[in-house]
Amino acid sequence: MASEITYAEVRITNESNASGTHSRCPAAPREKRIHHLSKPGSPSLPFTSLLVLFLLLAITFLVAFIIYFQKYFQLLEVKKGIKDITHKELNCIKNVSLMEDKVWSCCPKDWKPFGSHCYFTSTDLMASWNESKESCSHMGAHLVVIHSQEEQDFITGILNADVGYFIGLLDAGDRQWQWIDQTPYSESAVFWHQGEPNNVYEKCVIINHRKNTKWGWNDIPCSDKHKSVCQMKKMYL
Repeated sequence: MASEITYAEVRITNESNASGTHSRCPAAPREKRIHHLSKPGSPSLPFTSLLVLFLLLAITFLVAFIIYFQKYFQLLEVKKGIKDITHKELNCIKNVSLMEDKVWSCCPKDWKPFGSHCYFTSTDLMASWNESKESCSHMGAHLVVIHSQEEQDFITGILNADVGYFIGLLDAGDRQWQWIDQTPYSESAVFWHQGEPNNVYEKCVIINHRKNTKWGWNDIPCSDKHKSVCQMKKMYL
């Protein structure tokens, strides 16, 4: 008689040696979501751009404001100077150069323009050097200062050859010649008559005409009476 073989249903479960719980496969890690957020307290890009634009506009306005008031006060100074020296009339010439900031260059009426200055020759006043200096000062000017052959030629062209005219040159001591406006005295730009200066006691200078040597400088006593030439800077409007 054949024997019967019975198979029992067997389930095999893996158990953890440490605990009786079933082991499971680990789940795949979830992908983290990264949120790009601005740092707390930091301004956004549009706000920063507006702030920079505002600062640039403010700086531009401030610079324009300063320039405007500089021009305004310069004009006030010119007007004040004109009032103080009682020049009621001006003769003005329009500047040709486009680079000039000012449009008109002006000299008082009866003054002669040359370069950047105006010149005035006394017509009937005969005075000492100090009196002549004061007379020029009252007109907002000083006795003429000559630094070039061109200026010398211009000045002698408006003078009367029959009289002498004080200029702004003075012996400050030991034959140390000094211009009245404190500009340097240069031996390369002097126009003394031959043999002049010739006397240590003659500390002031006139420009006069001699038949043989024509126009030149001559040292004389400061108390002598002569006419004079005044000089002032042009006024620009």
